[in-house]
Amino acid sequence: MRIRSPLLVLLVTAWWTLNALVWSGQVLNMREATGQALDVAQVLRLELASAWLWIPITFGLFWCVRRWPIEWPGARGRIAKALFVHALAVALVIVARALAVVALNGFIGWYATLPSFGAVLATSALNNLLMSWMIVGIAHALVYAERARHRERQAIELESRLAQARLGALSAQLNPHFLFNALNSIAEMIHRDAEVADRMLVDLGALLRHSLGASQQQEVALREELVALDHYLGIEKLRLGERLRIEWGIDSASLDARVPHLVLQPLVENAIRHAIATRTTPGALSVRAERNADRLILEVRDDGGAHPTPHGAGIGLRNTRARLACLYGADHLLEIVALVAGGTLVRLDLPYRAAGVAP
Repeated sequence: MRIRSPLLVLLVTAWWTLNALVWSGQVLNMREATGQALDVAQVLRLELASAWLWIPITFGLFWCVRRWPIEWPGARGRIAKALFVHALAVALVIVARALAVVALNGFIGWYATLPSFGAVLATSALNNLLMSWMIVGIAHALVYAERARHRERQAIELESRLAQARLGALSAQLNPHFLFNALNSIAEMIHRDAEVADRMLVDLGALLRHSLGASQQQEVALREELVALDHYLGIEKLRLGERLRIEWGIDSASLDARVPHLVLQPLVENAIRHAIATRTTPGALSVRAERNADRLILEVRDDGGAHPTPHGAGIGLRNTRARLACLYGADHLLEIVALVAGGTLVRLDLPYRAAGVAP
């Protein structure tokens, strides 16, 4: 319920104008029944003025309810405070309408002879007390309805994000392209070198166990992530042979950092697929991790070889960006840099969180 909503302003104005017309009709009917003179213009002026005074008061009460709603269940102190504020607001409405009658009577003509302020105040209390509390009740209904819609939208959004996160995690855990390549390479290697094929199967099994074992975790210690990555690179090393050179630069102070589960595998796979697997000459792949105060820096770099690595917006990178956004919000950075000397650098800048420590 936005107080300044044009639609709400229109509805409130229309409501009080309609009330004024209804009240005017009732007054005219009563005068006609008692044989009094009918002055339609005067009756409309009196009733419209009285009704339109409610428009700013209505929005004032709406604001008060939105600021201090009566929430049940809730702390007794908060409920008592809200009730006190609303009672005070209703009292102010009664006084404000009495003052308005005194100030505007000369222009509107509610009274032929203006009585004392005490009498006007008593009449205001009699006429406006119930109406003020009815407006407070309507405002609460609008606030509760708005909160219910907000909770419903949140539930739908959270459900959608959960489904996307699960799908993204499955895609990131083991890219189908990698699995196909690994199984195809193993099938070929069985006929050429059974021992190498056996080692590839061992690494693939270890990677699968790691993926499934940590599938319910959003974050793992970096040391666990590197173990899984080592199994993956072991398969790729056996598949590509001397064409793949691997360089590690891991700061021991970073090993206990929590990182998204299998966050490095799609980045490394992307580099191998685009920068190394397509070449006949050796290519270098570098994986680095460093703790810098309260930040964790992860880098995956390739030398590009004869073909530049595309900056890429594939499934792996899109899922990685989405997972990082869900986990860290704006407190992260993923940048892809085309190196002048050739190749691509992917850098992750994440908040350092020690494994086993709640965020």
